[in-house]
Parts: sequence; structure tokens; C-alpha cells
Amino acid sequence: MAPGSSGLLAVGPTVVSVGALEPSLAQVVEPAPGGVFAYLGTFVLATLFYGVTLHVAARYVLGDVSVGRAFRVAPVLGLFALMLQQAGPAITAAITVVVAYVLIYVVYDLSHKLTVFVTVIYYTVALLVGFTIVNLVYLLGQAPG
Repeated sequence: MAPGSSGLLAVGPTVVSVGALEPSLAQVVEPAPGGVFAYLGTFVLATLFYGVTLHVAARYVLGDVSVGRAFRVAPVLGLFALMLQQAGPAITAAITVVVAYVLIYVVYDLSHKLTVFVTVIYYTVALLVGFTIVNLVYLLGQAPG
């Protein structure tokens, strides 16, 4: 927590204390320090995550599409996410949304409206899968034994 902050988080009209959750949440979200192999592993996992979630979204919106298209977009998104990890989640998300939109538009050769729809569905799928993975990792980390 930042020095001088109260440890309270405003969630709509509700204020939630985050002091008790902070250490465990930071362990789940913070990247592990490491060398080239740590960054390479993070890039590969991010590329797999982005490729699978984009393919699921594209299949949902467009029907039968090649998985190769999703994996042409995924490495660029993984690279941007890796380069921007120190910028914070809001900046990273904003930039990767724009990059994803442009790449989906070019790679899938869609209209602007359909590209917006695919991008929104893609980020919805990625958010749901990402929250599920983070919660599973957190839950398994709290298991006794």
C-alpha cells in the first residue's frame, strides 16, 4: 500500500478495506523477478493466453475461423503487455485494447463495427478466463497441506 493511503477501496457506493487482502493478492498478481528465461516464459504464456481467448471470441462472433489468425495477433499483444507491465493495469489495458482492435481489423479483414464487436467479446472472454485462473491459483495457494 502506498505511504499515506488509508487502505480503503471505493467500490461504487461501498468502501472496502483492502489491508487484509493486500499481501496475498500481491503475491498472485506481481511478476516474479528473473532473467531472460522468466521474461521468455511470461511472453510464451501470455501469447498462449491471448491466442486461445482471441480464438474463442472470434469463433463465437465469426463462426469457423482459423486458429492461426488468433496466433498472429497474440504475440504482439503479449509483447505489448510485457513491455507495459510496469506502467500499471489501466495504461496497459488501454493501449492493448487499441493494439488488439488494429490487429484484429487487419488480420481478420473485418468492418469497423464487426472489429469493435470481436474486440469487446475478446476482452470479455479474456477477463473471465483471467479472473478464473487468478482465483484458482489463489485458492490452490490457500489449500492446507
